[in-house]
Amino acid sequence: MENNVLNEMDRVDPNLRDEMLAELFLEQIIKHFKKSKLHEKIDHSLKKKDKKAFCF
Repeated sequence: MENNVLNEMDRVDPNLRDEMLAELFLEQIIKHFKKSKLHEKIDHSLKKKDKKAFCF
């Protein structure tokens, strides 16, 4: 299946392909950043034994 996606990407206009890949890359970076910040908040709350921090 992965090869099919790569084969299809070869048929896309190179400029559009680059734009799509850049968007995917940025989405992954943002997702990783948000996840990392959330882990930091969780770790901080656990260290401080702050139960209220876990109530949303």
